[in-house]
Amino acid sequence: MATVRLVPPRFPRLRKPVRVQFDWPALRRYATRGAVLAAAVPVAAAATVMGLERFRRHQYPLDEPFPTAPPSSTEVEDTTATLYTYGADLYAGMLEAIRGAQREIFLETYIWKDDEVGRQFKQALVEASARGVSVYVVYDGFANLVISRRFYDLPGVHVLRFPAMRPGLLMLDVRRSGRDHRKILVVDDETAFVGGYNIGSLYATQWRDTHLRLTGPSAWELRNAFVDFWNRWRGPHLPVLQDVGSPLWLPGLRAARNAPSELVFPIRGIYLDAMDRACSHIYITQAYFIPDEDIQAGLLAAAARGVDVRVLVPERSNHVVADWLARGHYSTLLRGGVRIFLYQGAMIHAKTATIDGRWTTVGTANIDRLSLTGNYEINLEVVDNGLAAQLEDAFRMDQSNSRELTLAEWQHRHPLSKVAERLMSPLRPLL
Repeated sequence: MATVRLVPPRFPRLRKPVRVQFDWPALRRYATRGAVLAAAVPVAAAATVMGLERFRRHQYPLDEPFPTAPPSSTEVEDTTATLYTYGADLYAGMLEAIRGAQREIFLETYIWKDDEVGRQFKQALVEASARGVSVYVVYDGFANLVISRRFYDLPGVHVLRFPAMRPGLLMLDVRRSGRDHRKILVVDDETAFVGGYNIGSLYATQWRDTHLRLTGPSAWELRNAFVDFWNRWRGPHLPVLQDVGSPLWLPGLRAARNAPSELVFPIRGIYLDAMDRACSHIYITQAYFIPDEDIQAGLLAAAARGVDVRVLVPERSNHVVADWLARGHYSTLLRGGVRIFLYQGAMIHAKTATIDGRWTTVGTANIDRLSLTGNYEINLEVVDNGLAAQLEDAFRMDQSNSRELTLAEWQHRHPLSKVAERLMSPLRPLL
């Protein structure tokens, strides 16, 4: 009988585990250098175009004449809405209201320059206070850093300086970093103004902007916005303002207010809702147009279903970096059927839109991240055929001073322009 030998299986010889040594300090240095380089490239590109634009602006200033229209009014329910498209006309109306005030004045502005127009407003407010009118003023400290704080010493006037430095700025904390970008004037609870105009001589004649005046019960919309902001940010040295409430309910005329401290941003929502409803046409005028994905998708969807979508922006604005970031969207918009018009020779600063001859918004918010999800802003949303017709007339007036950018022209722009757009694109979330 054969003998069977059992041979134990052979297993491979186990090696000792290899220990990988990481030079953690070196890796951190490389990561830091990479992050610094990634941030430095778009910043350097932005600095370069800013330097070139400074030279270009010296050679070709934005001071050419542009078409204007006199103030025009229409009735919205029990309120008269007056549209202003020229700064000198607007300032005349605002100063007239201040000088005729009998009880109360609320003024809120982003920029208030110490120049001829700025001093006219200062004098009118001080004189109103001297005759017994209660005057309350809010201005943004950061936007007016170049102006001496002594200019804002207004005898007898309650002044709230929105702080120049916000604690959340470095940490990108939206609740504690937004600027006060609103422009509001309310007189005697009966007359109220809102729109894109700051206060200064430059804006009186050399910038094309849009403001709206409400005369009647709907002025409460802007009064309430001022009172809420004042009571939220006033210090102990400033009085509390009374919230009077309103018996008037007009769903067709409402103020949408962005409030970063409460993470409330309704202006973006009214744009998205209105674009979804569009059936005929969308006319948008913007100083700085850097749409987020949802707003861009809304415009493209409207164009795809046959809506005539037109966006009017300055060919050159006072913020060249914003111009370059906006251009990063042009290819997608033009391919999708959105028509882009470039305003010529002057700065257009309006923040307006009108849709289908029915819906209109006029206010302070740009279509960019800073306005729609960053700053304190206010826009009136009005559903009224008469006001929409006025805004369409204003759009056609501005279009007459614009040139249309075609897809063919845009595709043949200089290769260096394409490189600059790509290099600066990481800055879009900041603007």
